[in-house]
Amino acid sequence: MIALFTLLVIILVSVIAIRIGATALELTGLSNEIASFQAHSAFSGVGFTTQEAESIVSHPVRRRIIRVLFLAGSAGITTSMAALILAFMGQPGKNVLEMSVILIMGLLFILLFAKSNYIYNVMKNMIKLALKRWTTLKVYDYNQLLGFGAGYAIVRLTVRPDSWMGNRKLKDMRLDLEGVLILSIERTKDGEIKFKGAPHGETGILPGDTILCYAKQEVIEKLAQRCKGREGDEEHKEAVEEIKEESK
Repeated sequence: MIALFTLLVIILVSVIAIRIGATALELTGLSNEIASFQAHSAFSGVGFTTQEAESIVSHPVRRRIIRVLFLAGSAGITTSMAALILAFMGQPGKNVLEMSVILIMGLLFILLFAKSNYIYNVMKNMIKLALKRWTTLKVYDYNQLLGFGAGYAIVRLTVRPDSWMGNRKLKDMRLDLEGVLILSIERTKDGEIKFKGAPHGETGILPGDTILCYAKQEVIEKLAQRCKGREGDEEHKEAVEEIKEESK
């Protein structure tokens, strides 16, 4: 019975370790979903050759966090298997049934513990305070920094053949007057994707390009639907006037 309770404690500690690792990764700038996924992957020892994994390997702080999760996961899985074998080895059938029920109930409790939003928020705040106090990790609230709560968004748009933006230079469109910032442009040429970050005014946009925009959600939606021609030019002027009115 002691081995069984030891197994449940190990599983609970593993859940907490994964939560700590995910929070630490999140504090380095990863989104909550990606941080949680990578923490689970590292702890379980399952590797994924994804773009997110590459961004972790190339980041020194994230790499150290993943290394610790690898070590903790190896020890936790090995210890769990040993405790499971010791718990059930040599037990009579009646005891095996009772211990199985206890194990299932314990696992359900741990599952509820891991899924609880209240416990998650409490643990997250405690982990953040601990990491801020005992590590050099910087805490960034990217939603707040980028103003996502105020209606701003970062959106990828594919330029249509009839788009108002097609075959024009950034300096001629003056999207900044509408409150739109072009962060990057992706273009496929000869089967190869070419990326241009922080494009300048002389950079042109072609039909088929994928652009990364930062602006208010409704502004980006209108820009995506804007067609070339006089009507599109008028929509641009109206959008600029609306921005001027808002700034007064």
